[in-house]
Amino acid sequence: MPGFGQITPAQAMRRIGIPDAPLIIYVRSDDDLAALPRVIPTTRRVAHTAIATLPAPGAPWVTRHRPKIDRIACPWLIRRFISPSARFLFVAPTEVAEVADRFGAIPFDIEGVAFSDRGDQCTFDALLDDFGLHTDALDRMANVIRAADTDRHDLAPQAAGLLALSVGLSRMCHDDLTQLSAGIALYDALYRWARDGHEEGHDWPEVRKA
Repeated sequence: MPGFGQITPAQAMRRIGIPDAPLIIYVRSDDDLAALPRVIPTTRRVAHTAIATLPAPGAPWVTRHRPKIDRIACPWLIRRFISPSARFLFVAPTEVAEVADRFGAIPFDIEGVAFSDRGDQCTFDALLDDFGLHTDALDRMANVIRAADTDRHDLAPQAAGLLALSVGLSRMCHDDLTQLSAGIALYDALYRWARDGHEEGHDWPEVRKA
């Protein structure tokens, strides 16, 4: 039983990917990291000589304006599992490359960049692959996002609902960052369904989990 102000590793891992996830700091040497390169998602690495400091936020990310499904799901994934302090820029498609160059931003979900659609896989899938984030919950979530983003609703029955909510948000929000804020809450809920509630039906007893 952890004491006051403490948290067990299992409790910490269950909070990764939800809004109140703790900040986890790795103090590891280069040799240790080379021997075991995998790290907990969202972890910040700080050298033992600079334990009192934290690294500056990473580069911003940039994509096409007027986001809908994948361009809201990807920022959710980046903030929850890759870079909690990530900032996002939404610009006209013809301006993505220029803005990325000017601000040192990471472009995504646009043709010709590292993080984009790959065959029948969407950008959300690419981020899972490249950052080694595959888990049962995220893979389940990715299937719904891919089905909604590519209009292949036969892949997941939840896809039609996700598309409907996404279209509704895009019609409600004229500002892309406002839409992103609302969409983050939507994908928080989708993640909790994918992690804890995907087998639950409407008439099941209500269960609340951390």
